[in-house]
Amino acid sequence: MLRVEAVIFASAEPVTRETLARVVGRDCSIELLIDDLREELRTRPYDIVTVAGGWQHRSRSAYAPAIRASQAPTRSGGARLSEHEAAVLMAIAYLQPVTRGELSKVFGKDVSRDTIASLRDAGFLASGPRSPTPGAPYTYVTTKHFLSAFGMETLRDLPDLERLEDAGLLSRQAIAGDPAAEPESEVSEDD
Repeated sequence: MLRVEAVIFASAEPVTRETLARVVGRDCSIELLIDDLREELRTRPYDIVTVAGGWQHRSRSAYAPAIRASQAPTRSGGARLSEHEAAVLMAIAYLQPVTRGELSKVFGKDVSRDTIASLRDAGFLASGPRSPTPGAPYTYVTTKHFLSAFGMETLRDLPDLERLEDAGLLSRQAIAGDPAAEPESEVSEDD
């Protein structure tokens, strides 16, 4: 159990089942070891979580204010995203594989190559399959680093679009690239 914890603790990226099997043997139940570790860490300010197809040490959210207040450099060293970069990354996560042209339609303005390059440099994006449209433009997809940085195991962990729409955070027509989509400015009498 301690060898599994040591490997997870030392790794900057989520540790896969295959990696842990090399450490403890293929006959060992990794899930039971992880469960035992989580139980031992129950009172500690960190836990072992499942992200991006593996396991990783993460601070418990209750300690986030203390970590931020300390201004100490953290292992995650997460890239700071502008609001526009975060919106582009969200659109790619939901629409992938997606071309830069398709993203431009969603935002109603050109999504620059610099924005895509910045997200690629941060490790959040990779090239997807070439689009079957004329000119075969590149498509973009999110990476395992994206999943890890945002604490998700798979893309199924993305917030449900209906919930985001209900919260007024996005419009389904805007995500679909409908140019006629405009946010509602008035509350209907039915509300």
